[in-house]
Amino acid sequence: MAGPGDDRRDRVVVGVVGRAHGVRGQVHIRSYTARPEDIVAYGPVETADGRRLEIAVVAVNKTDVTARISGVTDRNGAEALRGQELFVVRAALPETAADEYYHHDLVGLRAESVAGKALGRVTAVEDFGAGPVLELERVDGRGVYMPFTADAVVKVDVAAGRITLDPPPGLLDDDGNEDGRQDRSDER
Repeated sequence: MAGPGDDRRDRVVVGVVGRAHGVRGQVHIRSYTARPEDIVAYGPVETADGRRLEIAVVAVNKTDVTARISGVTDRNGAEALRGQELFVVRAALPETAADEYYHHDLVGLRAESVAGKALGRVTAVEDFGAGPVLELERVDGRGVYMPFTADAVVKVDVAAGRITLDPPPGLLDDDGNEDGRQDRSDER
């Protein structure tokens, strides 16, 4: 989680620069906003190192936009930005209700089983096309993806820094019961 002096909670990732589009400096940007074109709705974006970028959306696709970035005029400049996360200040985003949160808020939360056993920490929320998944760093240091579904994610408590999970059988170990659930292999 964010430590003293860390602005991680003050900025939110709204997208990431992808591949170059053409030879005049345009880029594809994967947008994490509800509507892809809203990536420009919250003001200028910044890179992780604090560079401010002004973006003009040229075309909108399902989850990304094609855009011009101020000062980028050729393919080499566009390729140099590839992989850059784009941040906005959290205060520019709409407030969330008590039971709502941004995916960004989940990163760093302690993951626990329904039985209270420590499972690790949330390191990312990803969506590879089949719906969101939580990326966890387990207590043993290994990584695992957890489905971000109502069945698997029992409770999110951002204020307490904790997420309660009910992982599918066998997801976290070979015998399926490390997480405090019963071994269900005989239930067929």
